[in-house]
Amino acid sequence: MGLLFTSEPDLFTTDGQLWGNPVFDWAYMESDGFSWWIQRVQSLTELVDVVRFDHFRGLAAGWVIPAGDATARGGRWERAPGAELFRAIEASLGHLPIVVEDLGIITPDVHALRMALGLQGMKVLQFAFDGDPDNAYLPHNYDRDCVVYTGTHDNQTTIGWFQSCSEADRQQVQTYLGTDGSDIAWDFIRLAFESVADMAIVPLQDVMRLGDEARMNRPGTAMGNWKWRYLSHQPVSYTHLTLPTIYSV
Repeated sequence: MGLLFTSEPDLFTTDGQLWGNPVFDWAYMESDGFSWWIQRVQSLTELVDVVRFDHFRGLAAGWVIPAGDATARGGRWERAPGAELFRAIEASLGHLPIVVEDLGIITPDVHALRMALGLQGMKVLQFAFDGDPDNAYLPHNYDRDCVVYTGTHDNQTTIGWFQSCSEADRQQVQTYLGTDGSDIAWDFIRLAFESVADMAIVPLQDVMRLGDEARMNRPGTAMGNWKWRYLSHQPVSYTHLTLPTIYSV
């Protein structure tokens, strides 16, 4: 029975996510100098300003399961090329603006890989408020070498998230921000842009102050996602806000 690359159990799904993706034949890819990866990244650079590698930890070691498993709980880590892949890309294409998704179960070797490669990781404000002042997603704990998001495509919108928080959690957010929470989406936008992070990324749904009716994706669900669309007649409540184009691989 074959193996599938998938997502380990995490904050979003206790059973993990079943993607149905076959495991890369890393030995073959390395034997031809990772040409498939180089061609893919080169094509992306013709379309976008910054490339984001989702599931970066899977390029240090990926979570694999037997193809017939009903959940991802019984998986194991399988090593991936890590630094060799990124060095081959840089050797062929030069230094590129790359952001990596270092979210989920991140072990010291994954942190070390990102640091060794000089790649920017991600901070998500919706993950910051668990009551721990040392939480890595709180802006006062950031280094400059990161990209901060109010939320990602996998999160609720900021308004939807705030409305679903417990009263105690909402109070913690309001105390940290010094606001009453009545304009929480823009409170988060301001917090992101005032942080020391090198870049801030804001979903358009937060810019437009939309709730979970505009949520993009619900991890672990196969249906009903990626349906929200911005329509030209909808008002956008911002001025002079310019963000680079980001594409995830």
